[in-house]
Amino acid sequence: MDIVVIISANAEWRAVKELIPNVQVRMTKVGEYFDTRLADGRPVRFFHGGWGKVSAAATAQYAIDSFAPSLIVNLGTCGGIAGRIERGAVILVERTLIYDIVEQMSDSEEAIKHYSTTIYLGWLPQPDPHPVQRGLLVSADRDIVVQDIPMLVERYGAVAADWESGAIAWVAKKNEVRVLILRGVSDLVGSDGGEAYGDYELFAQRTREVMKELLEQLPDWIA
Repeated sequence: MDIVVIISANAEWRAVKELIPNVQVRMTKVGEYFDTRLADGRPVRFFHGGWGKVSAAATAQYAIDSFAPSLIVNLGTCGGIAGRIERGAVILVERTLIYDIVEQMSDSEEAIKHYSTTIYLGWLPQPDPHPVQRGLLVSADRDIVVQDIPMLVERYGAVAADWESGAIAWVAKKNEVRVLILRGVSDLVGSDGGEAYGDYELFAQRTREVMKELLEQLPDWIA
């Protein structure tokens, strides 16, 4: 398999298995995977990377070591900052940044810079085959905290955040493997809170919508 698609959150993985039925799901020591073909006939391996930076990094390295892909794709959801991006928008990630690093003996910004990754996308078809918003996606092991929004906007110019893309991009670059990250905005968070916070069913519904769209678009991005 030349292409491995890493799916992170459990809700995203459930949605993918519903949208791609009748496959043989296999288990590894770090997560499930299955092989299938896209609409254009291209063989692809879908791998469940798990939620959070630890699982994301571990499973990305496992996929690289075990399957030797030339391309890793990460499809998933992200939370958008209200007023800076629209729900349903798809982010083509050009740069990742892990912001929940607190260094009290020296400089947190130096550590954050160390785990920032610029993604090479020069191999993609031009123009973009589907409408996307190119740019930065910030990551942390938590959903967007309302009190963090001013800092995320002022310091990094953030428009959205997720849990895993920063770790996946960093591991892929260290291994010199191309990576493509597409994240759809499932919900918005603003000064009055998050529209999906406390409503998992809403998040699951939005997740299925996002994953359906991304799976339909995937063949065009890797053509």
